[in-house]
Amino acid sequence: MFGLAFATLVGVSACGGTPAASTSSGSPSGAAATDALGADTQAIVDRGVLRVGVKNAVVGFGYQDPATGEYSGMEIELAQKLADQLGVDVEYTTVTAATRTELLDSGDIDCVLATFTITDERKESWDFTTPYYTDYVTVLVEDASGIQGLADLKDKLVGVSSGSTSARSLVEAMIEAGVLDGTGYSADTFDPATWTDGISFQQFDDYPAISTALSAGTVDAFCVDKSILAVYRTDGRSYIEDQFAPQQYGIATKLGSDFSTYCNDFIETCLSDGTIDGYISEFNLG
Repeated sequence: MFGLAFATLVGVSACGGTPAASTSSGSPSGAAATDALGADTQAIVDRGVLRVGVKNAVVGFGYQDPATGEYSGMEIELAQKLADQLGVDVEYTTVTAATRTELLDSGDIDCVLATFTITDERKESWDFTTPYYTDYVTVLVEDASGIQGLADLKDKLVGVSSGSTSARSLVEAMIEAGVLDGTGYSADTFDPATWTDGISFQQFDDYPAISTALSAGTVDAFCVDKSILAVYRTDGRSYIEDQFAPQQYGIATKLGSDFSTYCNDFIETCLSDGTIDGYISEFNLG
């Protein structure tokens, strides 16, 4: 699935077991101390810090406790384990769907572990590892709205995150269900800011803002990956009966970087040795 002709990096250590404490000196240890690394990966080791873009409001994946500032979730654990394997510290930077690629492109972060969906279009600009989790898109509504399925969303205003693929996925699902006729739709040119054929969208910079808009009645529904919606499914709110558009999450890195290969080997090992299954169970993501 990764399919890029990078030089093979040898000796990637297993993901299982208890992670070692991060070093503060940045001195190489483990795999990074003994194996030949590519220049991009070696630069991280020499710096002594792995800089990772993560979410801070997605329970089970990337969540930052507002009281303590501590991060938790499967993607946080994976980032820590990757840093441990490299023998470096880890530095988390909160990203959104709108900022994650900007920070990656600018070099402010080394990789993105932030419920980042793999698409063919995105693979033209960034590298992605083998998927570590598959989710689905759905829609959250206030129970009082009476919205229960895709047909009930006709002519409604839906809140989505800027830079996400959720709006396009919802329109495609409504076309497939026969709710919309699909006139004028093209996946290549679709823009949620201008789409008004049977449904319209308002884009927000973050998920809490969409949730607030839903409570206020500014939007009729909130559409994104189900795992992200889970934290906002409070009393008086429900998912619609439909879920659609499988979303495969992978670690994103700069296109053509040798660190891409390192991350892919890391994820494949974590998949094969049961580490990721353990996280899915630990954080109730199954």
